[in-house]
Order: sequence, then structure tokens, then C-alpha cells
Amino acid sequence: MNIEEFSDYCLSIKGASGSFPFFDKRILVFKVMEKMFAYLNIEPKDGEFRVSIKCEPSRSMELRDSYEGITHGQHAGNSFTWNAVNLQSDVPDSVIKELVDISVSEVIKKLPKMKQAEYNSLQ
Repeated sequence: MNIEEFSDYCLSIKGASGSFPFFDKRILVFKVMEKMFAYLNIEPKDGEFRVSIKCEPSRSMELRDSYEGITHGQHAGNSFTWNAVNLQSDVPDSVIKELVDISVSEVIKKLPKMKQAEYNSLQ
């Protein structure tokens, strides 16, 4: 998957938006209901794009064991809630899309019930 395909998929999610909220304008952040579900540096590190995607902690270790292209998320501390995914690696596009979907679900389920209802009513 390339960066444009990843970005397009993230923006195809119901209610999703993308922005550059940080000073240096290199980090593209994807949000749903004003909460971040993925982000990426648009300037590739060593020529490879890595995206950070929120994940269920129990699933994170399984994914990291299954794919060389999935590692601990940058700036995540000791947390297992964020994975870094190398877009040019052994991770199939279908798995990357599944991870984006999981990330959005993780964000939505942690919203207050009123916000969840608002999200569910979006077209």
C-alpha cells in the first residue's frame, strides 16, 4: 500500500478527517469524532512510510509476532495501544485496512454514549 492509498482509505471512514495539527506540518493526523485513530510522517524515514495505528493491546503482540512490518508505535511509551506499520513491508493491504477499522472502533467505543450515538447517526 502506498501513502496515497492509505490516506484515501482513512478518509473514506465515516466522519473521518485529516489535518496537520503540529507546528512542523509533517505529521498527517487522521481523526474521527475529533479523536486520533492514525497518523503518519509524510516525509519517509529511510525511504519507507510508517503509520501509527491504534490497536487493542491483546492484538498488538499477535500482530507484531506475525509481521516484520508491525512494530511498537513511536511515541507510545510502554503502551501496546499503538502499532507502527511499515506500508512497504510484509503487511498485506487487507490487514492494514483491517487495522484502520479496528483503530476507529477502538476510538468510538471509548467515546461517551452520547458521542457514540452521534457517530452512529452519521451518514
